[in-house]
Amino acid sequence: MENKEANKLTRRDFIKVSSIGSSGVLLSGSVLGSCMTGTKGKTRYAIVGVGGRTQMWQKAIFDTYREHAEVVGFCDTNQGRLDFYQKRALKNWNCNVPVYLAQDFDKMIGETKPDTVIVTTVDAFHHEYIIRAMELGCNVITEKPMTTTDEKCQMIIDAQKKTGKEVIVSFNYRYSPPRTQVKDLLMTGVIGDILSVDFHWMLNTHHGADYFRRWHSQKKFSGGLMVHKATHHFDLINWWLSAIPVEVQASGKRDFYTPEMAKRFGLESYHERCFDCPEKEKCGFRLDLAANPSFKELYLDNEKYDNYFRDRCVFRPEIDIEDTMNVIVKYNTKTTLSYSLNAFNAWEGYYVVFNGTKGRLEHKMEEQLYISGDGGVQGGIKEGETYIQIIPLRGEPYREKVWEALGDHGGGDDVMLHDIFTPGRKNDKYFRCADQRAGAYSILTGIAANKSFESGNKIMISDLVSGLSLPEYPEMPDHEHGLPMPG
Repeated sequence: MENKEANKLTRRDFIKVSSIGSSGVLLSGSVLGSCMTGTKGKTRYAIVGVGGRTQMWQKAIFDTYREHAEVVGFCDTNQGRLDFYQKRALKNWNCNVPVYLAQDFDKMIGETKPDTVIVTTVDAFHHEYIIRAMELGCNVITEKPMTTTDEKCQMIIDAQKKTGKEVIVSFNYRYSPPRTQVKDLLMTGVIGDILSVDFHWMLNTHHGADYFRRWHSQKKFSGGLMVHKATHHFDLINWWLSAIPVEVQASGKRDFYTPEMAKRFGLESYHERCFDCPEKEKCGFRLDLAANPSFKELYLDNEKYDNYFRDRCVFRPEIDIEDTMNVIVKYNTKTTLSYSLNAFNAWEGYYVVFNGTKGRLEHKMEEQLYISGDGGVQGGIKEGETYIQIIPLRGEPYREKVWEALGDHGGGDDVMLHDIFTPGRKNDKYFRCADQRAGAYSILTGIAANKSFESGNKIMISDLVSGLSLPEYPEMPDHEHGLPMPG
């Protein structure tokens, strides 16, 4: 019983940073349109938030891009996870990286002098580290979502303007070769200018269920799946269309991950967590932390530091995020989007359809089974389950040969890391590297959807933040030029 209260997850659970404040501000030049790199020697990086996602960044810097980059500090609320990553760096790459608890973030910046801070913390606290890093003279790379509310988004927009520092939001989905191929085809005008989009994303009961075990299951930490997960999808649409959202209306509910569903599955009740659950042997949603070395070393062995349980019951009543969501979005290009996200499907992946003035583009991608942080490929493409089909307005359908994609997140991680860490990159005609403007517009759709869930009203994006300029996107077919008459 005592552990239930320990897992109510205030930022006592994640130890709220006391040192975030308003010290002196260092001014810099204007924001660049491409990813940041150092000009002399190695670029120095500090990583704040050392969970499962940190492994990708750590390996990239220590291994693949060691000639151009180095890690100079780790920062987190959990001493055990800090020790884990420090030992990992020493064992695998013979690098002794200093570690700092969250309240010593300013001290880490002062002592290690990073050029760039990589933010991989709990979503709701991204803004604190993004803003403070910029105030202390650092550029920033942040995991998506950039933050979770419109108020925090406004704070980041204002801080970036004041400091002039660079912010990169790591939208790896843009870099996935098949998704880049979709952008390439749309840019050619093969289906003309786009009038409407249907986009349906399915999360399965492995990866999808995992959001209901962790801190993601409470909106005060994640913004719900509309922000934490769908920010990927809304950014893809913004980027695919080279457009920004204007108006959002949405509905959402939680019908599957509930105490009632636990009983329908034959359980007596929900329980606190899987580790000591009295019904774990008959629950198909059980996560065995002790059986997976990655989970055991990173989470189970470090619970004593903050009582963070990685394996909480997916049927707990205090979960307040939705598992069923439908959204209608209007864009500044007059394009409309019909979007759905469901977190309890038989397979994971998506269908997206673009309806244009010259035809239709259909794209499907199915992902492999995985759970975040389990040591396997995350979001890898299931073989034979991806296609891109063009259907001319009055012609025969044909399929494009899909660009090859291997590795995490549809092959996007490796391409994105190369873009971020390799000096002297050429210009990218797809504008895949995203800054705070793209980061803001991606989350504002989800934030507006959350507000619409509560009120039932249409939400105008312009009412959420001010002073946000347009992101840099490639040119697309417009709605003005003449069209060939269909045969």
